[in-house]
Amino acid sequence: MLGSMNDEPSTRQRLVFTATRLFRQRGYDGTGLAEILSEAGVPKGSLYHHFPDGKADLACAAADWTASEIVRVIDDSFRAAPDWRHGVTTFCYKMAKLFDILNSADACPIFGLLFEGPDHDRFRAHAEAAFNRIIAAAARHGEMLGMAPDTAHEAAETFMIGFQGSWTLARMRKNSDVLRSLPGRLSGPVTA
Repeated sequence: MLGSMNDEPSTRQRLVFTATRLFRQRGYDGTGLAEILSEAGVPKGSLYHHFPDGKADLACAAADWTASEIVRVIDDSFRAAPDWRHGVTTFCYKMAKLFDILNSADACPIFGLLFEGPDHDRFRAHAEAAFNRIIAAAARHGEMLGMAPDTAHEAAETFMIGFQGSWTLARMRKNSDVLRSLPGRLSGPVTA
């Protein structure tokens, strides 16, 4: 991650940031290695120095970076939350704002690993580990808010299931309001 706004990103960081953006926009299969190198301004030799398996390693690094950023937003959202629902609401609003900044957002690079990578078992396992990190981060906050560990894990998993679904629906509709409505939907059925 970047140390400060004035720090130049390292070669490795430029590769990861560029690949993450391109994988979000075009998917794994739709993104060429030459395109990543060109946009990152990095020679091919540097890629293999940092990512020996090339594009596949870079895709895993993009998923890891994305998971770390989502964990950071979770931590920021729950830090001052008086309860679970406030933390979830803050997270959803932050992600809706990101969705709007990205102009109806692209796909999740972690999700893309599940279906597009050349080594489906490796990518599926890597994507699962990334999602588990995100769920564990949310569950930790649930526990800090007084939930029993099993309850916190179940709430965190339900939250992430809802979030992934709402992100997909928001992309389809090109409307971030789907993300903002998630906390209310998670808290119980809509009454007639």
